Amino acid sequence: MKKTLLLLSFIVHFSLLAQTSQERLNKNLDDDNSKFTNIGNIGLTLTNFGTYGHGFSKWPEQPSCEYPIGSGIEHIFDGGLWIGGYVGSSGEPFVTTGAVDAASISNRGGGFEYTNGQGDRVIEKSSLLDSKNFSPFAVSHQDLVMDYSDTNKFYLNGEIIVDHKPLGISVHQESYAWDFPFANFFVIMNYTIKNVSDKNIDSLYVGLWTDTVVRNTNITSPRTGGAFYNKGGNGYGDSLKIAYEFDATGDVGFSDSYIGIQFLGASQNVNETNFVSWQFRNTDDVNFFTPLTDVERYRKLKGFFSSTSKLGDGVSVEALKLPSNRSILISSGKYNTLQPGDSLNVVFAIVAAKKYGTEATGLDTDLQKTNLYANAGWALRAYKGEDRNGNGILDSGEDSDGDGEITRFILPAPPITPRIKVVPENQKVTIYWDKRAEQSIDPISGKKDFEGYRLYKTNSGYDLTASQDLIKSLIKIAEFDSAGNDIGYNTGFDFIKLNEPKIFTDDTTKYEYMFEIDGLLNGWQYVYSVTAYDEGDQENNMGSLESSRLSGASKVLPGTPATSEDEINIGVYPNPYYGEAFWDGSSERLRKIYFNNLPEDCKITIYTLSGDIVKVINHQQASNGSDLRWFETFSKDGQQQMSGGEHAWDLISSSDQAIATGLYLFTVKDNDNGKVKRGKFLVIK
Repeated sequence: MKKTLLLLSFIVHFSLLAQTSQERLNKNLDDDNSKFTNIGNIGLTLTNFGTYGHGFSKWPEQPSCEYPIGSGIEHIFDGGLWIGGYVGSSGEPFVTTGAVDAASISNRGGGFEYTNGQGDRVIEKSSLLDSKNFSPFAVSHQDLVMDYSDTNKFYLNGEIIVDHKPLGISVHQESYAWDFPFANFFVIMNYTIKNVSDKNIDSLYVGLWTDTVVRNTNITSPRTGGAFYNKGGNGYGDSLKIAYEFDATGDVGFSDSYIGIQFLGASQNVNETNFVSWQFRNTDDVNFFTPLTDVERYRKLKGFFSSTSKLGDGVSVEALKLPSNRSILISSGKYNTLQPGDSLNVVFAIVAAKKYGTEATGLDTDLQKTNLYANAGWALRAYKGEDRNGNGILDSGEDSDGDGEITRFILPAPPITPRIKVVPENQKVTIYWDKRAEQSIDPISGKKDFEGYRLYKTNSGYDLTASQDLIKSLIKIAEFDSAGNDIGYNTGFDFIKLNEPKIFTDDTTKYEYMFEIDGLLNGWQYVYSVTAYDEGDQENNMGSLESSRLSGASKVLPGTPATSEDEINIGVYPNPYYGEAFWDGSSERLRKIYFNNLPEDCKITIYTLSGDIVKVINHQQASNGSDLRWFETFSKDGQQQMSGGEHAWDLISSSDQAIATGLYLFTVKDNDNGKVKRGKFLVIK
């Protein structure tokens, strides 16, 4: 009976919170939870009502907090900004929460206390010149900017915000994400909190509460209930001020990563940074109870596990590592009195990392946290900007932009990523790229420091779900660098340079370089990438930096080009198709075969031996079967390129049934000339 009740409680957890985003949209028509970071390697949903993640209400179409992007490994259910303090002469503290766990939802919307004005949508900006959202005022490669406040007691539809006592604040939030390979694993959350009331706010604490959950959604669905949510182990890294979670027992080998919530700094010096954790829907544990009132939440912001002490009885590092369904809160304070009209700037980061080493993934050792701490170090470096030693003072030699103030959120930059075009052909691909990276100027040294190019590819049959991490799957296959210096191989670029720039239809880019790769397998997915790297900066103690392997990475499937020549037969492969062979999918809908040597525009009709029509497929160069479940699962973004003369089919009939073992016939009618070709293939399951 207890197990049944436990499972039901977890189902309630999912059903209540998964509805929250949609309920918020219904109540407040200007709420926006459609934006998420996708420029680097972490996909984090951010909203204009003080929350992040979406409670899997938009899963699987939109990431909640996915890392690496495309892997299906999620890290956050949802989370939100918490701010607490004493208003005027109030005898008890007020706490405004962006999100709380389900135990605190006495009515719909309880605990979700920020609102926004009409038209206050999430605005996207980018410092990348190629981006449609380019802005000279952007801080990072992808800024998401939003405004909200806690001053309303009602949503736009007139519904009351339950138990809400406003502090009288407005929040301007900016998030920053980069696609640099040394900075594509974190999102910085920059909050400017302004007192818009006529009363002082005293003893202020600011924190991020997060319902973390590290699981692989390709292996285990978040809709399975408690089995999905109760696998988290937690910890805290004091030196870097980062609270984290990992999958302590769950999808072993499939979710070997950390998610960290890190405090980076504030415009005021603070006494301390606090970390606490509590159990989902717990009302009786002296240490891990869910705070239900503003007084209890304020004590959690102050770092109190129990109702009487900071640490609490029985709370230990080892106890927190045990698997459970906990949420975490990291906070800073207390801040000086915030007077009417004054503002406070507080900055956090959400940091993801793969576990380091080969120890069991359910552990949490210092060695395993190597990448987490290194990544958190880069987030802190980005925050410090010109303040390289982090002392809060602009020392001699640190004012690189000459404005007399500390400029934050600055990172060293590798050369611009080359524009790349990969053309799939029969058993080969040809890679083209431009030379714009050669004009890159380093923002720190102010010099043109381009050195060379590196080419990468994945092995045949690349499958992101299995490999989890595209960056690790990309293998260097070639490198070319500038001649005439003492750096690298001094190969020069004659081998790859075209005699004349290549320009494609509907593409004004002048491609200056070309590299061909032969001996590939038709119908198998590959990913190719070209990066540029610099010569390093000895003066500033910086090694060589390389542009992102993810930016511009192209998924391609080699195959035959479109043709209408009479002497070329239309074929099917693999033929025979053997179930449970290496290429066979793990389920009926993950199977696929290819028709090749197709005309540009044709109709494929598949028959049984008795003449019954099994399936009719309309093929065009731009419509090639890439909408099959296989591509949705293993290619994710639908951006893969095919050669134009091939079409994939999942062996599912027009009546949505998997076809049986047997011999099948097909015809292909060329829609341009009316000619028909015939063939057959065998399926053995």
